[in-house]
Amino acid sequence: MIDDYLNSKSWPFVEAKNLLKRRKKQIEAKGYALFQTGYGPSGLPHIGTFGEVCRTIMVIQAFKKLSNIPTRLYTFSDDLDGLRKVPENIENSDVLKQNLGKSLTSIPDPFKKFSSFGEHNNEMFKKFLDEFKFDYEFKSSTKLYQSGIFDKSLLKILDNYEKVNELILPTLGEERRKTYSPFLPICPDTGKVLEVPIVEILKEKGEIIYENNGKKIKTSVTGGNCKLQWKVDWAMRWHALEVDFEMFGKDLIPSSELSSKICKTLGTTPPNSFFYELFLDEKGEKISKSKGNGVLIQDWLKYASQESLTFYMYQNPQRAKKLYPEVIPKTVDEYLNFLEKFISQNVKEKLGNPVWHVHDGNPPEEKNVISYAVLLNLVSASNSESQDVIWKFIQNFNPDITQKSHPILNNLVSKAIIYFKDIVKPKKKFRKPNDSELKAFQDLINTLDQISDNQSPAEIQTEVFSIGKKYYEKDKLREWFKTIYEVIFGDEQGPRMGSFIKFYGVQETKKLIEERIK
Repeated sequence: MIDDYLNSKSWPFVEAKNLLKRRKKQIEAKGYALFQTGYGPSGLPHIGTFGEVCRTIMVIQAFKKLSNIPTRLYTFSDDLDGLRKVPENIENSDVLKQNLGKSLTSIPDPFKKFSSFGEHNNEMFKKFLDEFKFDYEFKSSTKLYQSGIFDKSLLKILDNYEKVNELILPTLGEERRKTYSPFLPICPDTGKVLEVPIVEILKEKGEIIYENNGKKIKTSVTGGNCKLQWKVDWAMRWHALEVDFEMFGKDLIPSSELSSKICKTLGTTPPNSFFYELFLDEKGEKISKSKGNGVLIQDWLKYASQESLTFYMYQNPQRAKKLYPEVIPKTVDEYLNFLEKFISQNVKEKLGNPVWHVHDGNPPEEKNVISYAVLLNLVSASNSESQDVIWKFIQNFNPDITQKSHPILNNLVSKAIIYFKDIVKPKKKFRKPNDSELKAFQDLINTLDQISDNQSPAEIQTEVFSIGKKYYEKDKLREWFKTIYEVIFGDEQGPRMGSFIKFYGVQETKKLIEERIK
């Protein structure tokens, strides 16, 4: 079996193999492989942050199949960072405006649930991860700085102050270079994380002297009195925690390259890295935690299963993908199709199947009975938000299909009803058929009178297709189905009609068409 894992071309196995190849000696000497993800809690956690953790865990799962070396996952929160701007999606934001510049863990929680804004966002983040039963260790920047865990590494940055600056300064603009320092003192009076000139370095004492409002102030760089600029901070964390693997968004590639150079300056080999493309909203704009655009984690889980979201994260991580509510049904149906294929695949094919990574090699077995798309149209056509009504249609199709025997489908029915109510129904636009289309629909009604309930979805689809050929040119047959969708379902897209009619019922479909064309 190990040979099958070693030969797998799926990206988590490729990354796991690269990690063992490059860092096996270091990992064995330490006794475990350390994976890290990063999170900036200046806004509410968004789905991209979840994706980074989810994908890292996929690499960990592959690593465990290739090696008996223990693994650990740190989810690191940069919560000592200063708040530079107020997120757009936060209510009661006045308290944030009044505390701009302060570290996130020293700003009051505008939601009044936790001791600070940073802690609130951290708890939200952990709650999301816990829902997926992820095995992780949460690490707070504030606690690690203030507890002294980073002190030794901070002093090493101070010892290499000039070398670090030589790497950083060429990447900055002329004005920024004049005042840049790797260290950001935290003002003892205001609690603000200061970007101020450093006028003197006292390496032997582990101190710096900075200038603020015309005053020269001495402070230690240890004990949480200073925070590092984030690119230096990233390198310092890799060095201090001995991180072996970390992935990040494509926009951070230049930062990763710079942090890697700083890490080497500290005498440490930087971790293996893997970049992923960014998520975009329906307008093609980057999803941002400060804007709150795109799909929230809780939104996805409201409309679909956890497994479908994990499946979405697995697919093509180095290709930009749009992430908005309308992608959910398509993703669910793709997940269900791969799940059904898995049962009959050989070992090599299974390792290349996304559901292997979604379920760590043990996906559930359930035959794909009905697509999310058809479910949505059953809800629409029945004009019902009752699960019992939808299950009545399913069991008309096959009485052996039950809620108990098909738990995945049962869960999907309830979520499809909510999705239809929230996303589909408000956008529906029905139109009346013209005279030519009316004749085609009347022909369809007459044909339905001749169709028996015993005919298969494929046979019914052929009948619907044949009617279209009578009224539309060969290269415009798509217009026939578009007409059906617009008139019957109030949308430009819809289900495969053979499947829909089979589930909804032949006579029920006939009545539906008669009602819609009046």
